[in-house]
Amino acid sequence: MYSVFLQIKHVFLSVYEVVTITGDVNGAGTDANIFITLFGEYGITPKLHLASKNRTAFEKNKTDVFRIKTHNVGPLKKVRIEHDNTGLNASWFLDRVVVTDMNRPHLRFYFACNNWLSRTEGDSLFVRDLLGSLDPMDMPKYNKYVVSVFTPDVKGSGTDADVFLNIFGENGDTGERRLDNDKNNFERGTEDKFTVEAPNLGRVRKITIGHNNKGSSAGWFVIVDDLGNKAVYEFPIGRWFAIDEDDGKIQRDVLVGGSQPTGIVYNVQVVTGKIRGAGTNSKIHMIMHGSKGMKNSGKIFLEGGTFERGLTDIFNVEIAALLSPLSRVTIGHDNGGVSAGWYCDKVVIFCPFTGIEQTFPCSKWLDEDEADGLIERELYEMVSLRQKRQKKHPWSLWIWTSDLPGAGTDASVLLQIYGEKGKSDEMRLTNKTDNFEQGQLDKFMIELPDLGKLFKLRIWHEKRNPFAGWHLSRMSIMKTLTKETYKFPCERWLDANEDDNEVVRELPATGDLIPEPLPLIKYRITVYTGSVSGGGTDAHVFLCLVGDQGNTGDRALINCKNNVNKFEKGNADEFIIEAVSIGQVRRIRIGHDGHGGGCGWFVDKAVIREEGQAESQAVEFPCNRWFDHNEDDGQIVRELVPFADGQRLYNVSYHIAVKTGNVSGGSSDSKVFVKFYGEKGDTSRMMLVVSDNNLRNYFEAGRVDVFTVDTADIGQINRLLIGHSNEGMRAGWFLDSVQIMVPNHGKHYMFPSHRWLCRDEADGKTEVEIYPSEILDVEQCKLINYEITVLTGDVFAGGTNANVFIQIYGDQGKTEVLQIASRSNNYERAATDIFKIEAKEVGKIFKIRISNDDSGVGAGWYLERVEIKRLIMAMVPKEKKEDKKKKKNKKKKSEEDEDEEGGEEEMREVVLTYSFPCDRWLASDEEDGEMVVELLPEDNEELEENTYEVHIFTGNMMGAGSDANVFINFYGENGDTGERPLRKSNHLNKFERGQEDTFSITAVELGPLKKLRIRHDNSHQSAWYLDRVEIVDTKDDTTYYFPCNRWLAVDEDDGQIARELVPVDEAFMRKDEDEEESGATLGLEQKAMSTTYTLRIKTGEKKHAGTDANIFAILYGENDDTGLINLKASKSHKNKFEKGMIDEFIVEAVDLGELQKLRIGHDNSGSAGWFLDWVEINAPSQGQRLRFPCGRWLDTGEDDGVVVRDLYPAELQTELYTPFVPYEITTFTSDVFAAGTDADVFIVLYGQKGMCTQQKYLCVNKRERRMYFERSAEDMFIVELEDIGDVIEKIRIGHDNQGTNPGWHLDRVEIRRLLRKGKGSETTIFPCERWLAKSEDDGETVREVVSSEIITEKLLRDGTLKHNEIEVEDALETHTYKVSVRTGDMHGAGTDANVFLTIYGDLGDTGERKLSKSESNGNKFERGAVDKFSIEAVDLGQVYKIKIQHDNSLAGADWYLDQVEVVDVETEEVYMFLCERWLSIKKEDKCIERTFFVKVMEISFIKTRAVDLTCHICALAVIPYHFTVSTGDDHDASTTSRVYLGHNGATPESCWLVDELSVAVPTKGIQYSFLCKCWLAKDRGDGLTARVLNILDATTISIIRKVQTLVKVIYFLLTLTTLVCGRFERGQEDTFNLEIDDIAPLKKLRVRIDGTGSRPDWFLDKIIMRNLSTEEVYVFTYEEWLSKTKGPKRTKVCELSAVVDDEEMVEKTTYTIQVKTSDSAGRCNQYHCKKSFSCLVLVSKNICPAPGWHLEYVDVKDDLLDQTFRFPCDRWLAKSEDDGQIMRELACANNDILDLSDKTKYEIEITTANSEDAETKENVWIILEGKKGRSKEFMMENSKKKKFLRYVQCPGYTQCNFKYEIEITTANSEDAETKENVWIILEGKKGRSKEFMMENSKKKKFLRYVQCPGYTQCNFSQCYI
Repeated sequence: MYSVFLQIKHVFLSVYEVVTITGDVNGAGTDANIFITLFGEYGITPKLHLASKNRTAFEKNKTDVFRIKTHNVGPLKKVRIEHDNTGLNASWFLDRVVVTDMNRPHLRFYFACNNWLSRTEGDSLFVRDLLGSLDPMDMPKYNKYVVSVFTPDVKGSGTDADVFLNIFGENGDTGERRLDNDKNNFERGTEDKFTVEAPNLGRVRKITIGHNNKGSSAGWFVIVDDLGNKAVYEFPIGRWFAIDEDDGKIQRDVLVGGSQPTGIVYNVQVVTGKIRGAGTNSKIHMIMHGSKGMKNSGKIFLEGGTFERGLTDIFNVEIAALLSPLSRVTIGHDNGGVSAGWYCDKVVIFCPFTGIEQTFPCSKWLDEDEADGLIERELYEMVSLRQKRQKKHPWSLWIWTSDLPGAGTDASVLLQIYGEKGKSDEMRLTNKTDNFEQGQLDKFMIELPDLGKLFKLRIWHEKRNPFAGWHLSRMSIMKTLTKETYKFPCERWLDANEDDNEVVRELPATGDLIPEPLPLIKYRITVYTGSVSGGGTDAHVFLCLVGDQGNTGDRALINCKNNVNKFEKGNADEFIIEAVSIGQVRRIRIGHDGHGGGCGWFVDKAVIREEGQAESQAVEFPCNRWFDHNEDDGQIVRELVPFADGQRLYNVSYHIAVKTGNVSGGSSDSKVFVKFYGEKGDTSRMMLVVSDNNLRNYFEAGRVDVFTVDTADIGQINRLLIGHSNEGMRAGWFLDSVQIMVPNHGKHYMFPSHRWLCRDEADGKTEVEIYPSEILDVEQCKLINYEITVLTGDVFAGGTNANVFIQIYGDQGKTEVLQIASRSNNYERAATDIFKIEAKEVGKIFKIRISNDDSGVGAGWYLERVEIKRLIMAMVPKEKKEDKKKKKNKKKKSEEDEDEEGGEEEMREVVLTYSFPCDRWLASDEEDGEMVVELLPEDNEELEENTYEVHIFTGNMMGAGSDANVFINFYGENGDTGERPLRKSNHLNKFERGQEDTFSITAVELGPLKKLRIRHDNSHQSAWYLDRVEIVDTKDDTTYYFPCNRWLAVDEDDGQIARELVPVDEAFMRKDEDEEESGATLGLEQKAMSTTYTLRIKTGEKKHAGTDANIFAILYGENDDTGLINLKASKSHKNKFEKGMIDEFIVEAVDLGELQKLRIGHDNSGSAGWFLDWVEINAPSQGQRLRFPCGRWLDTGEDDGVVVRDLYPAELQTELYTPFVPYEITTFTSDVFAAGTDADVFIVLYGQKGMCTQQKYLCVNKRERRMYFERSAEDMFIVELEDIGDVIEKIRIGHDNQGTNPGWHLDRVEIRRLLRKGKGSETTIFPCERWLAKSEDDGETVREVVSSEIITEKLLRDGTLKHNEIEVEDALETHTYKVSVRTGDMHGAGTDANVFLTIYGDLGDTGERKLSKSESNGNKFERGAVDKFSIEAVDLGQVYKIKIQHDNSLAGADWYLDQVEVVDVETEEVYMFLCERWLSIKKEDKCIERTFFVKVMEISFIKTRAVDLTCHICALAVIPYHFTVSTGDDHDASTTSRVYLGHNGATPESCWLVDELSVAVPTKGIQYSFLCKCWLAKDRGDGLTARVLNILDATTISIIRKVQTLVKVIYFLLTLTTLVCGRFERGQEDTFNLEIDDIAPLKKLRVRIDGTGSRPDWFLDKIIMRNLSTEEVYVFTYEEWLSKTKGPKRTKVCELSAVVDDEEMVEKTTYTIQVKTSDSAGRCNQYHCKKSFSCLVLVSKNICPAPGWHLEYVDVKDDLLDQTFRFPCDRWLAKSEDDGQIMRELACANNDILDLSDKTKYEIEITTANSEDAETKENVWIILEGKKGRSKEFMMENSKKKKFLRYVQCPGYTQCNFKYEIEITTANSEDAETKENVWIILEGKKGRSKEFMMENSKKKKFLRYVQCPGYTQCNFSQCYI
């Protein structure tokens, strides 16, 4: 699509030549900027700047030529030429303009002017429309328009301001014209006439009239008389044009004869930049251009703006034309005022009618003293920033105030309109003048969304004082575009002291479109205040009724019908609300404003009925809740539904997190409100008054306040309105962002704002409508509503002050453990507490677990019962709708019909209730002392309670016992027991060494057990060695065995204090009992059935980011969670969670499934504040690494004040890999003296065909290294490594030789794996019985060991274990490899660094071995020496490569390696590896690691692989794209995230400012430049981290087209023993993918080497080039040395002829060169070379004492053709002679192929930028390139003697400038001469020159040289004089 667009764009772009001729009158020239606009048959061009680098442009009597490139507008009709009135002399006398379409030169249009463009000369116009003609002698006729302006006879109606008019017609507009003449115009009661001369506009459609606000002004009546078309147009206005009158406008669009406004309002935001001096006092104007440029708004003056630095000015511009979407915007100023210069950042224009918001970036000065000096600019839209907003249509609103005494009001009037498709927002009708006066008609323009047919309107005012009363007569509203009209009669008071004392009226719509208006209904409201202590309120109460046909709006309940003192305890207060019928009342919203001392209020219920209806038809809305900040949930506004059962289930909870920006003064004391707009409707304005996170002060800088509002379901939120009341000392507020979480929908909305809501900042708004930047579907966290009713028993001390928790179990899973609490005093004796919670959907509930935490005084609790309610969909009988229109005489339906109707059902939400009786204590000192109880529902018949005996076996090793508190949770098919404390044991002192403790746990039966989780709290003497756990199900007498045999200790094992165990078969347990040591045999089974998670936790880099608090985490998977994990033992740091550190922890869990979220937090102890950057969780057994970004504080004093956060994985940061499998590795240290080691031991496992695992260290820290590998010790490790297959061929085991006693005597290694099929395992034994020590045996610290025996254990069906032992017969043998390393014989070749070698064979590798002991030299790796080493390794098979490196240690680390020889002692095979390169970070390619391959197979094999690769590359047909990304220079503009034209950063810290992006496509010859200047950040800009850049925003540049070529370089194979991998190595093919200029077909190739490096000589065999586009193949054969010391030619450069299909493209020849120097002696020099000459370039090096050289000619003899070519020169090659050139191109005098005899002179002008350090003292060279060729380098000497502006010569190329000598002969006849100046135009085949003026004076000769754009071989067809 892009390529098509570019082709179209290219086709329709045209180049126009514009010639301006300045008149020959005094002061005709100008210094202003000149602009031109072309009007053609196909459209209109943008305003184009006629910019010239020549300072003498637009001077008196001067002709200036410009080339402009713009879109093709077809044959021209007119041009508009203007200037910006800047400079010292802005006035300009223009004689004429000539415009030529360069694509069609015959289209030359002449535009005569002969007039001033000046504010002070002529008619004071500096913008003129000129009609064009193809005939230069034609004078087009202009039309005259007589404009009559009638100023009314009203006080103060006259004006002294400058009045402007623009007339719009079918054929365009006149442009802005100032209405001025000799009279005193626009006085009160006068008529002023003006004549406007302009091109014929056709039928006039509208005018734009206004003034520049230099005085007061009034309404006008305008008549336009079109003399040319003999038509008269009337424009009645009758409005004020004044800032302080009417609607404040000083400019209006008026349609012909139109008294009613039909304009479309555009919202214009003008942003002034934030740089020094950016503001302006000038008057800003703009022009909006339509989509094709054919329509425009005319010049619009943006009055009332401040245009100060960093501020945004907002204007509502009304235009009587639909222009959106705009093609461009013109913005500028009048250059007036003291500080006229202005830096415009951008312009944002929103058209409500189309719903399109467009952004027009500028980021430039509009200042005659800055940059390019322009004060007006054309701005183009950045399409990628275009936003689609809600559409709104313009409506005209008329309001008639009654003609009664005191009928008018000064109050602000508000309005809301209802239609079939919804309702409008509340609209405030404010104005600058006195509205709503007695007997007055007020007109307004309002914008409404598509509401469908309107049916009612609500109007009200906010004041209830004595003088605020208003008597409204009627209202009318009309859609301006369709004339759709609705009438709303009223004739009533809106007054607290008149009529019914109401200030709100609802009016039903009437008119032709309304067949029957809706009736006005009086609703009787009875509000029952509860009889609880303090239940009454003095606050202001309001209520809103919501029905099928809209709502009544919030109505203040003031006029009580039955009580003077309203809303007192136990009262029933009645009120009347009059409203248009809302149909069936579905819900009510009731609340108060929280004012007054006793504002808390307890509402029992509200009863609603229509006036006159029976009491039985009343609708009751039960409540029974507090409206109090300190009670219940703290809400003071509630929505009630008419259902007594499950009242709280019908509302959706919206959790709102409001972040205040961390900027100075960003805090606010105002009251903040919010309103949501969703797909199902919208909410009311909801005040955010009660925070969930209870921060002391709301909306403080840098803090996040969280609120919850319950309201009706509005579906997916599409926008949000947020604002504040602008009250308090600090009213202004900087809103950073809003996040909305809707758990019921599983949605998370991100609303970025990053703006001020302040009267004194930015745009002055205090409320803003924002749209979501991101909507996250968090389906895995979707929750439903549960209503929980808790009945506390009526027994002595039955209440509790402890925290109560509940967990619900259903057939679809379980909820989290949830605390149920509110702000009230809950769980009092005999109390009923009701709570609403949001939790996971668990399906049918079969049990709950409820508990308290035994905290506080009086923690014991007597629980009577629990009820849980939720909504489900079910079939219920349909509601019977009453038909009020039935006639009384209508017969009743038959009983059969009634039965049939009553039988209809529909699917609806109904409440499902579960009841859980309890009637027992939850107290440590009552009954059984349990604080946890599991309850079954009343109707349960399947499950029952069960008792489980838990036997805990503590290990029998030193320090195994523990005094910590132990907790257990075991899981079955029917759920789990929950975490239970193990308190009452059969022993007084629990968990002692070697002891069995028995506990009893009562729980609902779980079915077969699957796992258990056991942990302790690390208190007291906490380390604990758990041997096993046995659980007996007493119901069916089944015993489950859970082996552990591991520490639960921070300082032991892996540091975990929690373990998840799975049951094993009894046979495995019996096997362990039979053995002497029942240790580690079942750890592998546990590992295989569990998942090991490695948590890497990054603490942020912020100040005080670290914490000393106790950190915990919970991992949530799709199946289960881990429970609370205390992160005590970091594997990486002793002092955990410090600033900038990454701490690593191990967590094991069973059957979590895929991870969905992570909960992490701390206990807020110590120095608690913590900034968490991210958490990374690696699960090798699942093959995935997840990143959970956070980037927030967990601190009560920062951010939102929470210390626990839920984190979710970032999809873009998730890494997947092949899952690992578990291995049980047991090492046996020998029983010999000093056999143990404290070194770091590692192991590598090898399978068949060389498959191996990574090198794995068995200990993770120093503590473990000290614990393990003691003399005679057996150490077991369970590790997860790559799956290497069923057979382990060998292992490599070693250590790092560090520590106090690193030497180690290893007896054997046993590796156990589980069988792939069936239950059982396979153990492979690897005997060693050798030292791994530097001082023992052979000094090796690494051993390779092969297997000797395999032991298999398999569980049979009868429950017994089958044991099988097999000796390995075909094990690999151990070989000794003799390695000889030759160091090169050159200066500094030796090294003192440590050298490491790895040998690779087809059966495996040796691993990295240090070459430590040389068998031949004491001092290793010295210059020219050969060092020999022995490496013992398991048979590698055929060796094919080595890797050698050094560690760059010590002073002389650089090493020149000559070769390495490897000899297999057993097979006597020799492998040679040639290097001949440096291993150095200072030399060659700065590498200290190299890989070399050996040739042990046929060379053709290697070549075949290379050819296959080549074919593969060719088949891809890849187009290369070159990306250049420019990051902004703002603070924090850079990012550390991974970038993909977006980035994967998910935290607020990962922000990135993209300045510009360039994409070059060399193969297409095009480059796109995208100016972005946008943040990619969660908390900056629009909140996006990825952005789509539209191709329409790109600037397209043509670049040199490249061709993809595959180059294969083949080198001659000197020795058939080695093939070295690297560039340009012996016997090797190198393949390169190049992009070169398209010069095909190829003829020859020149290859050159620079002769540097340690190996400068190169033997080149041949080069093959393949064009990837055409598949053409070129072969270039050389087969010789490129060297100064080797081979017969001794050259570093060669030229190769291309061979295509065995045909040589260029023949080789020898050239004999003779050079003739111009002196009397005549010296000749001969040169020989193989080259093909078309022209000759000679260079003098200018380095000897007398470097100057005068060359006469050069002769070149071609031996193949036997022909001599002469290149004449006869010029100096000297800096001090001639033109100073020391290089010349010479054309061949006797070659007809290329005529280079013609020379063209170019004048090269170089302008150095006026910025710091822009200049240079060096000489500069330049190369000119044209369509036919390329010049040589021209050196421009940069010295005091030489000017930098110089003339150079090169062979002529098309479109050059030629010099012509023009001789004019005047005829010898009477009166033949002239005294006038003469001008001439030259015209050739390829073009036409500009006009050349030949001055006719005594000083000037008439014979002159002139220059024009030269076109080669110009044959003049015409010459105009």
